[in-house]
Amino acid sequence: MFNTSLRCIALLLSVLSIPAQATQNPIAIAIHGGAGTIERSKFSPEKEQAYRAKLQEAVEAGYAVLNKGGSSLDAVTTAIKILEDSPYFNAGKGAVYTHDEAHELDASIMFGKTREAGAVAGVKHIENPIDLARLVMEKSVHVMLSGDGAEAFAKAQGMPIVDNKMFDTEHRYKALQRAKRKMEHAKQQNKDYQAAHKSLETAYKVGTVGAVALDKSGNISAGTSTGGMTNKRYGRIGDSPVIGAGTFADNTSCAVSATGHGEYFIRYNVAADICARVQYQGKTIEQAGNAVIHDVLKPVGGTGGVIIVDTKGNMSMPFNTKGMYRASKSSSQATRVAIFKQD
Repeated sequence: MFNTSLRCIALLLSVLSIPAQATQNPIAIAIHGGAGTIERSKFSPEKEQAYRAKLQEAVEAGYAVLNKGGSSLDAVTTAIKILEDSPYFNAGKGAVYTHDEAHELDASIMFGKTREAGAVAGVKHIENPIDLARLVMEKSVHVMLSGDGAEAFAKAQGMPIVDNKMFDTEHRYKALQRAKRKMEHAKQQNKDYQAAHKSLETAYKVGTVGAVALDKSGNISAGTSTGGMTNKRYGRIGDSPVIGAGTFADNTSCAVSATGHGEYFIRYNVAADICARVQYQGKTIEQAGNAVIHDVLKPVGGTGGVIIVDTKGNMSMPFNTKGMYRASKSSSQATRVAIFKQD
């Protein structure tokens, strides 16, 4: 009878240990496809479904990596590449046009365990900029490479170089022509380039993709990729490749990927600020994210949003625009996909 009791106790403990073990090793991933003037009235049912399907595909592909024991870096890279390969989002194949009717791409990635990071800016012939950003992190002694130098490094690493025209899309070209007409009209009212550019609506100044993830080893990572700003000139670079502004990850706090009007995210060091509030003020990621997006950025005209994950598997996705393409999944939460503020 004594042995029977011991077996019963052992069986009970083994059963109880299953959820405890699962709790000790949560996994989570959140992605975004950009924030901005995203209104339901401008979406046909077919268009909305197509966007939701692509977001779901990306988040579930990233989650599958985590579920198999893969690293958060691999999950982030996998999800972002799916978004870069889609014409729906302003990154990779869906990148917006510059003033000179070409495409200049930026990306960055960061590993929370070591705070290693890699970034590329202004590249024109790299199919998946997030892959090159990771190569910079893992295979170079630098953090950020730009333009021709970044592409020379890519060639040295055996990465294919592609024609810039592979990023051409009709809807982005039409958006460029609209932006040029609006700016020309502004200049006719005696406004210089800077003033004319400020007159453009938010829709022309935003658009990014990104991912944050937590793996079974307890490590978090963040990555961001973008085609930048419609009708940009002079080699303009936004926040996406800037560590601390558009991307940040540290196991002691959180991982963040940002999307929005990049100039503000650079000036207010958005991604790092959120994580600093978590680490030094003891804020939750929800509290820290809301404070920066709504109380710091919005009053000064900064539009956009962020996705955040911490090492406990908590996720938060605050934004101050009409919508943000977003999705998330974790070991305690089923797949969620949303576009509009009301979702």
